[in-house]
Amino acid sequence: MKPAPTLSVKDITALKARAHHLHAVVMVGQHGLTEAVIAETERNLTAHELIKVQVAGDDRAERIAIAEALCDATGATLVQHIGKQLVLFRPKPEA
Repeated sequence: MKPAPTLSVKDITALKARAHHLHAVVMVGQHGLTEAVIAETERNLTAHELIKVQVAGDDRAERIAIAEALCDATGATLVQHIGKQLVLFRPKPEA
């Protein structure tokens, strides 16, 4: 797996603006980060590059741990974490 891309502040700002209107396409439920969630995240990152992930639960530290684990598993970069929403980015693979 390729390492997560390193983004400049300008890149992050642009990605946040692009993500603003998006709806969450992946939901992390009560069972936490499962293989199915990782596979769904992979599919959506491949298709869209920039996605939102909804994480259930009120424990902020747990949501941050899930974000880090999901980024490690998919090679994505965490662009933003607001409340229960994560914004992940991974450039589309070149054809």
